[in-house]
Amino acid sequence: MESNEQVVEWSVVASGIGPLLLAATPAGLVTVVFHARPAVRDGALAQLRTRLGAEPVEAPGSALLAEPVRQLAAYFAGELRGFSLGLDWSLSSGFHREVLRELAAGVPFGTVVGYGDLARRVGQPGAAQAVGAAMGSNPLPVVVPCHRVVESDGGLGGFGGGLETKRRLLALEGILPQPLF
Repeated sequence: MESNEQVVEWSVVASGIGPLLLAATPAGLVTVVFHARPAVRDGALAQLRTRLGAEPVEAPGSALLAEPVRQLAAYFAGELRGFSLGLDWSLSSGFHREVLRELAAGVPFGTVVGYGDLARRVGQPGAAQAVGAAMGSNPLPVVVPCHRVVESDGGLGGFGGGLETKRRLLALEGILPQPLF
């Protein structure tokens, strides 16, 4: 293997919101994919192959994934409020990356932010819809907490993992009541 070849290791792990596909490079966690059943998993792996120019390797015991797996398990167990993981931002760029970095740094566990407020925080006060697009393209959901971005009128807004998943994450963080069943 040539030394300049990209390494991408992945695994599917169980979580409080269903199976998650995690993939990492030596630079850090590169993606988290919701509902990682076979068809979704295969699509995500094809996208990684195309975007990163590397063949993702299934590696359940991967050293690259050990800490992300541990921290996500602790988060879903209610024992972790903030992630401290190396992140590989190569699936995000420009305005989207800027917004996602601000979200990761500036919207802590148990809080929410409006799309417009997040746009103002990155110096683009008229860009609420673009912030929505950035959330929709977030390659690192849960860890980069796009579930914490809501509509200014109190609506949940959209969510790539589906609104039920967003509700469950917000309930886990104490923002919404836990569902009854």
